[in-house]
Amino acid sequence: ENVKKWKLRCYTNPLAPTNCRPKLFKRKEKNMGKRVLVPVAQGSEELEAITCIDTLRRAGCTVTVASVEPTKEIKCSRGVVIVADQLLSDCIKEEGFDCILLPGGMPGASRLAGSKELILCLKQHISNENVIAAICAAPAVILEKQELVVGKNLTCYPTFQDQVKNNRYVNAHVVVSDDKLLITGQGPGAALEFALQVVRCLCGPEKAEEVSTGMLSKV
Repeated sequence: ENVKKWKLRCYTNPLAPTNCRPKLFKRKEKNMGKRVLVPVAQGSEELEAITCIDTLRRAGCTVTVASVEPTKEIKCSRGVVIVADQLLSDCIKEEGFDCILLPGGMPGASRLAGSKELILCLKQHISNENVIAAICAAPAVILEKQELVVGKNLTCYPTFQDQVKNNRYVNAHVVVSDDKLLITGQGPGAALEFALQVVRCLCGPEKAEEVSTGMLSKV
């Protein structure tokens, strides 16, 4: 009985040792960050994918890297092999992602565009007015081809600009829509600037500045 009373005091006392507090405290703290889904495919651009994943995790975001392929192992466009956290089919039913971030690279962007599960996920995500971020080939090959961002200006890798309809292509490293729900980047050289802009939109300018300073970035 005395042991039970001691445990109760531990649970209710914020100054109690951390090893005797209920797990709920740790779970609540862990879930404070924004949740981001990063789909990848064979041929995704590794510099863009890894830069974004790393930067968002530095900002405290919970990033899930999901493969649209039958395997978690992905060989990227320049031969770098990465291992996804999950298959997209395993996490497609999860709710609560604040952002879906699409890396570019070819044929990676085309393979992402060919995933019916991903396209359905994107449509639902957009209908819920959540953030979409896409870089390099992805804005044109995925978002524009599927008419997911009609009426919004965007940028992409210059060789894909002809696929952007109604003169909505903007020749800039990063373009953010007025409602801040669409963030697009131009290519590998813009990856860090793009990633920090995603942090800025999700977590606020102070967090973006903190992450940028910690990385010694001049962006």
